[in-house]
Amino acid sequence: MTNEDLLKQVTAKAQLWLSDSYDTDTQQQVQKMLAADDKTELIESFYKDLEFGTGGLRGIMGAGSNRMNIYTVGAATQGLANYLKEAFNDLNQIKVVVGHDVRNNSRLFAETVANIFSANGIKVYLFEGPRPTPEVSYAIRHLGCQSGVNITASHNPKEYNGYKAYWDDGAQVISPHDVNIIDYVNRISSVDEIKFKGNPELIETIGDKIDAEYIEEIHTLSLSPEVDARQHDLKIVYTPIHGTGRYMLPRSISRWGFDNIIHVPEQDVMSGDFPTVDSPNPENPSAMAMAIKKAEEVDADIVLASDPDADRIGVVIKNTKGKYALLNGNQIQIIFLYYLMVRNAELGKIKGDEYIVKTIVTTETIRKIADKQNIKMFDCYTGFKWIAMVMREMEGKGRYLGGGEESYGFLPEVFVRDKDSVSSIPLMCEIAAWAKDKGMTMNDMLIEIYKTYGYSKELGISVVRKGKSGAEEIVAMMKNYRENPMKEIAGSKVITIKDFQNLEQKDILTGDITKLEMPTTSNVLQYFTQDGTKVSIRPSGTEPKIKFYIEVHDTLDSAENYDAKNEWAQAKLDLIAKDLGIA
Repeated sequence: MTNEDLLKQVTAKAQLWLSDSYDTDTQQQVQKMLAADDKTELIESFYKDLEFGTGGLRGIMGAGSNRMNIYTVGAATQGLANYLKEAFNDLNQIKVVVGHDVRNNSRLFAETVANIFSANGIKVYLFEGPRPTPEVSYAIRHLGCQSGVNITASHNPKEYNGYKAYWDDGAQVISPHDVNIIDYVNRISSVDEIKFKGNPELIETIGDKIDAEYIEEIHTLSLSPEVDARQHDLKIVYTPIHGTGRYMLPRSISRWGFDNIIHVPEQDVMSGDFPTVDSPNPENPSAMAMAIKKAEEVDADIVLASDPDADRIGVVIKNTKGKYALLNGNQIQIIFLYYLMVRNAELGKIKGDEYIVKTIVTTETIRKIADKQNIKMFDCYTGFKWIAMVMREMEGKGRYLGGGEESYGFLPEVFVRDKDSVSSIPLMCEIAAWAKDKGMTMNDMLIEIYKTYGYSKELGISVVRKGKSGAEEIVAMMKNYRENPMKEIAGSKVITIKDFQNLEQKDILTGDITKLEMPTTSNVLQYFTQDGTKVSIRPSGTEPKIKFYIEVHDTLDSAENYDAKNEWAQAKLDLIAKDLGIA
């Protein structure tokens, strides 16, 4: 398609948004784009429809078919409502939960969703204000609902918003419901098909009661209450980074007995503008800078953060030089799962049916810990819906200890089916207290894990490519990696290639090809080398980027060699990034 043809297509599409079916403000925004000399915004807003994918919607807010607004949100909800009425046609009353985060327009979108569901005869439990994403999952299960929607764009920049759809188990939808919902959403061909006028009698506001019940259930996860009591004055700096964790996390931490929670007042302000950070992502050092400064002022034991919808977490501890340093997502998973496996064993709670879950791009060090502890480990695709699928399949067959992914998400309980900072953060406080009770710092504990189970260091690199041309470039990059596979990485021969798009594993040394046992295909490519290096490549399903996950492995013979080992590993990671052409 030529640029001229594309412009004609988007112009015709945009002109449909000038009808009286759309509100005045939307019409004015579209008219402004049509009149502008630079047609970039017009093209980006209308060159395609914002796709309702397997996780829902996510996009930049604004007018247009490729933007988050009440009409794209409305079409998604009408399609979901239509599908729910078919899937649960044996129920007298279908029920859903609707929640939202602090982002601009989140309340508007949540109320729009609630109105459309109720207009379709569906009972709605609408949270009174911003709540963590995992609490929406909890409420779906707790209230016996068939579905739920949370309006959030997680840790994305402020111009984004999103729409997460959940099923009756409190997990994000998977097959067959995901593709069926997409089909029903795609059937909505006109804004006039969307029932915007709600039925107030079917909308019930929820809040404090669910909050209290959720926090009480989370407290049942504590494995060391006596340690928590002894270390009650552990110095904990916590920041919600302007998000929904503002009220729930301090309450949850306090319920575990910790009474020395130190706030970052500027970031306690709940705001969709995220005024103190460029991006509200706790995995970015810049987002944690204010909390680290506060920690330095008070000599904190640990620094913790949640992202805007309070599902992901950030953790900062003192390193061997006494400086505060951000743990990466893999280290967070290692610490959580090590504690849960070892502490359960200490308490005599390991009966033989326990299991943990990680994603395929998360460090293989976790596998080594699980093997030595005789705990079954499952590998699944990136995204908590896949962890939740394993949990669903294992119900009645085994006891879930915990599961997580390198992207700073962890879930230590079964009464929620999404990553959960409201439970993970007090658990991490308990781990810090447990280490301190043994005369160790968190850094000492991490080094001890590496000495016992093997050292690893990881690096995640995201290459951002925005817009239509960026999406095409990402497709071309994946095609090139498949058609021209790497033969060696940083001087070590590639011995195994796993391609989850065709579910094949190739042994390079023998040429043997075996089938990968996964529930479906996924656009992920992995390389494994002779020296234990692992490289995973996948396009993001929610953001305009392609992600590279690199990990290197070695032994660690002593704590004194830890810093030197880190320097060696970082140099190797940098070399691998150069080999991949992304340094």
